[in-house]
Amino acid sequence: MNTLFPVIIKIPEKERTLKGKGLVSSLSRFARKALAISAEKSGRQLNGELVKDDAGAPQPVNGIYWSLSHKPEYAAGVVSTQRTGIDVEKITPFKEAIKRKIAGQAEWDLGGAAPPHHLFFRYWTAKETVLKATGQGLKGLSSCTIIEIADEYNLKLACRHREYTVEHMYFDGHIASVIKNENDIVWSILVGPDFD
Repeated sequence: MNTLFPVIIKIPEKERTLKGKGLVSSLSRFARKALAISAEKSGRQLNGELVKDDAGAPQPVNGIYWSLSHKPEYAAGVVSTQRTGIDVEKITPFKEAIKRKIAGQAEWDLGGAAPPHHLFFRYWTAKETVLKATGQGLKGLSSCTIIEIADEYNLKLACRHREYTVEHMYFDGHIASVIKNENDIVWSILVGPDFD
């Protein structure tokens, strides 16, 4: 069993005021910082260019797989010896119509009495992590199915004839998800002047 070290960095306020390409560049820089810290915590080297294949799946660097995510308030990164994915989202209201695109009724029934917006973002981020790892992107959304909610922090899904376990982290009105499978997960959320 390995330990994965997903890292989440809070984007400094001054960076969040940027617009357009400046904002995208800043968010990307912080996501790569998170990735570098994840590699350091894992005792791994990410020497080389981070590239994706034609399907958009991150390609390993020196046998190390990686994944990035960023939103206006947070950036995240993780490295692993296996294909991996990470996603971070702010938990916000959503339109009911999109709910049907994310999961089928049998999947929603698994959630029981869980608040709909909470469950929606669990499913969304879990599927996004797996789609990143497999290189399918959102076009593969219908190929991923939630099959079990183990507890508040873990669920299982099936995608392309393979099962995945995904772990969630909740913080500051956000949710982050990472592919866990048989690994232990040690989350880090970094806030402060060292990251601006």
